[in-house]
Amino acid sequence: MPDIDWRNFIHSDSGILLGKPVVKGTRLSVEFILGLFAKGWTEEQIIENYPALTKESLRAVFIFVMECMKEEHIYELPVEVA
Repeated sequence: MPDIDWRNFIHSDSGILLGKPVVKGTRLSVEFILGLFAKGWTEEQIIENYPALTKESLRAVFIFVMECMKEEHIYELPVEVA
């Protein structure tokens, strides 16, 4: 599978959603798309409901987040006792 440069798919514009990163050509934020996956939506469901998105643009969302996480410090989370 070829590498995807997220910059070809994701951008930020202060005039769109207050500058949140969105998929180019849409008003769909990276945060919104990740939320759909977190709610259990499949790639197919997302593309069916938002036809401006492609498999490549969805991969770009994850690549973008991965690169953002590389720049962040990850802190150990406390273990929850059940």
